[in-house]
Amino acid sequence: MGQDEARELAREYVVEGEPGRSDYFALIKALVARRNMTRPESTACRAWSKAIEAAYALVHDELLGNQGTPLTPVSFGTSGWRGILGKDLFVKSVGQVTLAVIGLYTELQDDGDLASALGVASLAAARARGGVVGHDNRFGGGLLARAVMDVLTANGFVVHDAGEATTGTLSAAVLQLGAAFSINLTPSHNPLEYGGFKFNAADGGPAAQVITARITSNAMRIMAADQREKGQPDPSLERPCDALGHWQALVRQGGARHGLDYDGIIAGFEHHTDMVVVVDCVHGASRVDIRRLLPAALDDRLILLRATDDPTFGGIAPEPSSANLADVLATLKGRREKLKLGVIIDPDADRIRFTDGDREITMNHFGAMAYHFLHEIVGKNGMVAKSVATSNFANRLAATFGEEVYETRVGFKEFKPVIDRALVCFEESDGITVLGHTPEKDAYIGLLLALAMMQQLGKNLGNYLGSLEDKYGRFCPTKGGIGVSRMGDELKSILAALARYRPGRKLLVGAVEKEIVQLIDIDGYKLVLEDGSWLMIRPSGTEPKVRFYVEGGSVEAQADLLETASGLLHKIGLL
Repeated sequence: MGQDEARELAREYVVEGEPGRSDYFALIKALVARRNMTRPESTACRAWSKAIEAAYALVHDELLGNQGTPLTPVSFGTSGWRGILGKDLFVKSVGQVTLAVIGLYTELQDDGDLASALGVASLAAARARGGVVGHDNRFGGGLLARAVMDVLTANGFVVHDAGEATTGTLSAAVLQLGAAFSINLTPSHNPLEYGGFKFNAADGGPAAQVITARITSNAMRIMAADQREKGQPDPSLERPCDALGHWQALVRQGGARHGLDYDGIIAGFEHHTDMVVVVDCVHGASRVDIRRLLPAALDDRLILLRATDDPTFGGIAPEPSSANLADVLATLKGRREKLKLGVIIDPDADRIRFTDGDREITMNHFGAMAYHFLHEIVGKNGMVAKSVATSNFANRLAATFGEEVYETRVGFKEFKPVIDRALVCFEESDGITVLGHTPEKDAYIGLLLALAMMQQLGKNLGNYLGSLEDKYGRFCPTKGGIGVSRMGDELKSILAALARYRPGRKLLVGAVEKEIVQLIDIDGYKLVLEDGSWLMIRPSGTEPKVRFYVEGGSVEAQADLLETASGLLHKIGLL
């Protein structure tokens, strides 16, 4: 590496003395790309790493020094508030959003709906029960968490400090401690430049819309008035929090309901010497837990990938995806054990994807497998819950079992009405939970399920899935999308024309006309066809884009369904 090259890159992206006009993360990405072209531990690699540290020092200064307002207005969605570190999320703005959260508890005695959603009766109760605070591995996570904790203790709230932790373990801590809420500084699987602020109420689950809307409005008002916390933090209100320990306790307590024997599963892994587990942490918060979650002594059969502290994620988008599974597949290929499990987990560990080295298994299939396992193998009766964009594999199983299916719009908070009745709640975006656990999606409970399946059935996940397909039929889901020129209410208005495709009408799919037997319009428009295949069209909530979800009985059918979905957009005049 030449110092001249590093300085040239810095000049391209950094405007001296004007952090607002500087793009530090574009610089970091350029530096990471160059580091990735060098040999690990080489002099050049160390030099590029040092340049990356220098660039992050500029981000650190911006996190502390930005006294403005977020470039993008604060908006709390399904998974909280997300934005660019230093530009949207910084010490001042995060502190102001924490004030917006505190505002919820000062208003709740006059608002029954808000009090019910928060699960707390008064401001005094909220202060005494306190909040669990944690962060993922993002740069500045500890700094932003400190800003949150200082504002909370300055306002008399007890704080349970979990440090770097996962969304699932923080939710478990809320339930075990009887805390009023949790705040996790994470943007989940977003790229390295993003930060996030995730708020869960006293039930440990994703916040309801009445809560997120109020946080948004409170934050906008506070920022417009440039309101800041004037009180002094009270360190005496801080308590250390072992979030994973609370998670383990919760899983043990819930065993009678979900049928997963945590200690038995761990012992089974120890005794199954023909089993290997490969976990790709993608440098996220799961790396601090896995060796406590699973037997620490089994280093020869518990293999961790990307388990170092790297906020750049090695230059990849840190999400469970087919492309990111490559290292897991390569590692499993060289193993001789009979039972092989590979998983990839996102930075805050609320998403997980599986492979046995031969077959990739997304949540579309794994959620259905989990339902079959708990219902038919473990012997638990109950319904299944899934988002409407998720495979109908679980629907087929439930119909066979004589059980109910709860189908809801995208977003894990939508499962709240059945969280105490459904054996499994899952959505196609790799999130899952089970009865008796937290109402938040949790990669760790997915990992425990996979281990239990393999041990009890004595087969790999791909073989288990294959046996289910032989009995219940094959389900081949996929998704896609297309950019459009409209978004928001205008796009929704145009897509409303799809409501005319009601049961009884026919669609041309490939060369065959198929009758529509069901229209589900709870989240876009899902058209179920006579042969069980379906297509769904819904608008993106964040960009001018329409998303397609389709499912057929073969990979070939997927292409025909995607083409039909695109054709429908032409017919309603959107394309």
